[in-house]
Amino acid sequence: MNDIKGFLDEKVELYNQPGFITNDPISIPHRFSKKQDIEISGFFAAILAWGQRKTIINKCVELFEKMDNAPYDFLLHHQEEDLKPFLTFKHRTFNDVDTLYFIHFLSWFYKKHDSLEQAFLLGQNGEIDAMESILSRFHEFFFSLPDAPSRTRKHIATPARKAACKRITMYLRWMVRKDRKGVDFGIWDQINPAQLICPCDLHVDRVARKLGLITRKQTDWLTALELTEQLRTFDPTDPVKYDFALFGLGIEEKF
Repeated sequence: MNDIKGFLDEKVELYNQPGFITNDPISIPHRFSKKQDIEISGFFAAILAWGQRKTIINKCVELFEKMDNAPYDFLLHHQEEDLKPFLTFKHRTFNDVDTLYFIHFLSWFYKKHDSLEQAFLLGQNGEIDAMESILSRFHEFFFSLPDAPSRTRKHIATPARKAACKRITMYLRWMVRKDRKGVDFGIWDQINPAQLICPCDLHVDRVARKLGLITRKQTDWLTALELTEQLRTFDPTDPVKYDFALFGLGIEEKF
């Protein structure tokens, strides 16, 4: 494992740098400078992040053009007629119903709170293993409005359904990690990087298994926990930095 740690540390340095941004969905929030715009655009980019990265980025560009590339201002001040362009928005199974509910919830939320981080603190207990509670409570809160469509719930995973939660854990990595490398934003302060769970997507899962970091047969929430626990032995304060190494090895090097 010491050899694997050294190998992965080298790959973190290789891939955790601004050149990584251009072809990745994280490029979407990097188009903005206002904190709330980064939060909102990053949230949509993470939730829509399945399929080819180029398509994901193009769909996000299309979505925010409908908001005049000012998502925070749009959420606070749009009128009902401004929602009509979203009736044609679709990415895979994420359709107009889902889009309009996301806009509805975020509009309601930001009229009451300054940062989306507040929505993720309902389950925060300060413990190293708080993420299961954080994500479960966030899911409950996000779909707590009376008109939440049942079909939209599938677009935000929850540990309560044993999902690996790869997109929402990726979003939290973007918002929470602080390392001055220029990729992750680190604009949230009330979730500890040590609490983060490694996003266990197809590429990360495959590479981690080849390296012996995962033994569980299926890929679910317990698999993400198993991987993260192993990564914490490499760096207990910032285990999810190894996401850069595992993903980069998988998608760039076809490891």
